[in-house]
Amino acid sequence: MNPFMLRALELATLGRGHVSPNPMVGCVIVHEAEGKEPRIIGEGWHQRYGEAHAERNAIAAVQPTDLHLLSESTAYVTLEPCSHYGKQPPCADLLIEKRIGRVVCCNNDPNPLVAGNGFAKLRTAGITVETGLLAEIGRDLNARFFTFIEKKRPYIILKWAETSDGFIAGKNGRPVKISGDLSHRLVHRWRSEEDAIMVGTNTARNDNPRLNTRLWPIQTGLGKNPIRIVFDRNLSLPTDLHLFDGSQPTIVFHEESEFSKSERADERMREKQANVTFHAFTHSLAHALEILHQRNIQSVIVEGGTTLLHSFIEAGFWDEMRVFRSRGVLCEGVAAPRVQGKLIHREMVGEDELTRYVNDRMSE
Repeated sequence: MNPFMLRALELATLGRGHVSPNPMVGCVIVHEAEGKEPRIIGEGWHQRYGEAHAERNAIAAVQPTDLHLLSESTAYVTLEPCSHYGKQPPCADLLIEKRIGRVVCCNNDPNPLVAGNGFAKLRTAGITVETGLLAEIGRDLNARFFTFIEKKRPYIILKWAETSDGFIAGKNGRPVKISGDLSHRLVHRWRSEEDAIMVGTNTARNDNPRLNTRLWPIQTGLGKNPIRIVFDRNLSLPTDLHLFDGSQPTIVFHEESEFSKSERADERMREKQANVTFHAFTHSLAHALEILHQRNIQSVIVEGGTTLLHSFIEAGFWDEMRVFRSRGVLCEGVAAPRVQGKLIHREMVGEDELTRYVNDRMSE
C-alpha cells in the first residue's frame, strides 16, 4: 500500500466529528524528483467545517525554502480537490496556482458541485491526475459523506447493549445498567463524532437520557454534543425531561395532526423555541430521514429503544450495528434486536464484547 496515501488517510481522520457536512480529507505533498528519495515537504487535513481545506493546509505547511519543489512534487489527496467557491476558495485552483506536478486521489467527489470538475480543471492546466488509489479505504473513511450525497439520507448507526441472555432492558422496559464504565465512555466518544443522536418515546420517558458527551469532555476539546432527536408521535412526553433542558438542539418528530391540536405543544414551542424544533412527519421513517437530510444532518446514532431499532432494521435504513454484550443475565425483560449484516470487528471493551456489523445489503 502506498505509504503517502495511507498517511493522508490517517490525517483525514483527525477531522472526525468536526468537519460535517464536509468530508474528512487529508493531503500529503511529496517531493519525488528522479534519482532522489521521496520526501514529505508538507501535509495537512481539513480541521473544522468552514475553515481551510486539506490541500490549502498542506501547502501552507511547506517551508518557504521548499516552495520551488512543488512542480516536482505529488499531492496525495484522499478526495477530489474542490472546484467551486463555498466556505473556502477552490482547492483545484490553488494547486494550479502553485504549479503542483501531480495529483493522486482515492475517490471522486460525488457532490454535484464538484463531480469530476476538480480533476478536469487540473488536467486542463497540464497537471497529471491519477485516481482510485486505495479507493475502498477512502470510501470507508467518508462513508457518511458518500451516503448523504448518494442516498440522500444520513448515515445510520444502530447501537445497543445486551445481556449475555439477549435482553436490552428489564421487565416492562425498566432501565438496567448493562455495559461497563469503559463502554459508556466509548459511546460518549462516538456521540461526539456524529451529527445527531436519536431515541424513541419510551426510551426518552423511561430512561430520561441526557444524550450528551459528558464522559468525553467538551472542555478538553475532544468532543461536541450531538443534536438530539426524539420520536414523540402524540407529543406526550413530559416537558421536564433532560431532552428539553435547552442545553443542546433537540428535534421532535410528531404526527402532523397532533401538533395543531395540542395546546401543550404550543406551550413547549414558546418555552423552548431557541433549542427545540418540532417536525411533523408521516409514519414513514423515510420521511423523517428526508427531513434530516434537508437539515444537513449527515449521520445519526440510534440508541434505542428496541421498537425504534426494530423499525430501522425492518425498513433497511441502517449502515452499521454496534453491539455491546455483557456477562450479565436478566432472565426476562425486553429482547434485544437480532444482529444482521457482515461482521467487521470484534473486541473486548473492559468486560464487554463489542461487535460491529455493516449492512451488506445496502451495496446491492
